[in-house]
Amino acid sequence: MRREYNIELCWTVFPLHPEIPEAGMELADLFRGRDFDIEAMQKRLATVAAEVGLPLGARTRTCNSRRAQELGKWAEAMGKGDEFHRSVYHAYFVEGRNIALLPELEMIAEAAGLPKNDVYDVLAQAQFAEAVDGDWARAATIGVTAVPFHLFGERALVGFHPYEEYVKLLAGE
Repeated sequence: MRREYNIELCWTVFPLHPEIPEAGMELADLFRGRDFDIEAMQKRLATVAAEVGLPLGARTRTCNSRRAQELGKWAEAMGKGDEFHRSVYHAYFVEGRNIALLPELEMIAEAAGLPKNDVYDVLAQAQFAEAVDGDWARAATIGVTAVPFHLFGERALVGFHPYEEYVKLLAGE
């Protein structure tokens, strides 16, 4: 789609569950006491992922993505944003790895073609923390409440959709 419509994607990160600790937590604990059907959500995700050709593993845990978001901004600055985003997606959604842990993030960065030995310094020095904070503020301003959230001009498309819906978004329909 990028090449076909000559568009540039700009990733804006979003704090889906910033309260999750580094160790992660069970999805059942995250949604305990809420009127929320985890099995139905996972079934829907699996169906949508299959429809759009995305690999998706089964997972019962979630983790804090803040560090991965900061590294994503670093990867973008290094010209490796797409590679990093693909690697972190695969690690988290396919393999079920905890993307909050430094050793995992080093492996993900290396898989994306980034120097894994720089990961600790990028995070410890909070080199991209301000960029993530800015994205979080932007997401709140434009009303992001779920992911994925695609914005083109003033129009948004929330959730996973067939290719044709993205074409309509770009066409202003």
